[in-house]
Amino acid sequence: MSTSIRIAIVDDHPLFREGVARSLSEIGGFELVGEGASAEDAERLARASTPDILLLDISMPGGGLNALAGILSAMPEQKIVMLTVSETNADVAQALKAGARGYVLKGVGSKALAEILRDVANGQSYVSPSLSARLLSDLLQPTGSKPDPLSQLTGREAEILKLVAEGLSNKEVAARLSLQEKTVKHHMTRVLAKLNVRNRTEAALLMHEARERN
Repeated sequence: MSTSIRIAIVDDHPLFREGVARSLSEIGGFELVGEGASAEDAERLARASTPDILLLDISMPGGGLNALAGILSAMPEQKIVMLTVSETNADVAQALKAGARGYVLKGVGSKALAEILRDVANGQSYVSPSLSARLLSDLLQPTGSKPDPLSQLTGREAEILKLVAEGLSNKEVAARLSLQEKTVKHHMTRVLAKLNVRNRTEAALLMHEARERN
């Protein structure tokens, strides 16, 4: 029995689709089960081909985000990864809130993309680190009279989270603040627990939603 990850690619640039398909084929462990160029194609492929992972661009006829929402409303278990050039916070937040399992920028290398897709197939989520850090950093900026969603954090927790928002790893944060790495991990665990989220990206999305309500 084949253990290949079945993928479908929807992007309105044929050469890009071909390049992704060829790269994953050369790496091995992937089977292309469909291609398309529009939101309508994406919805058709999801129904007809039931891929393990559906790769969607945002900028396409009908809109990739519209396709994402439509597919997941009918097939909530479908794993969808956005593969796009869009780096806007609004697109990242909308995609993840709608249920995308991954948000990947098109500059990613083929080996990195293959690893991301394997992780998603195994139930993990992924957001390009630069986007996750920038989204979180933007949401941490002061907002005048709006309540601070991080007000429940201690000064040290907020300090660590801001460094994380800049893209620093736990080890790098520890070096910057002259702390032990395990101490930083402990603080981050408390931060995520206080915000009731599973990871750093979800913390950013939680704050994004709080700002939208205010």
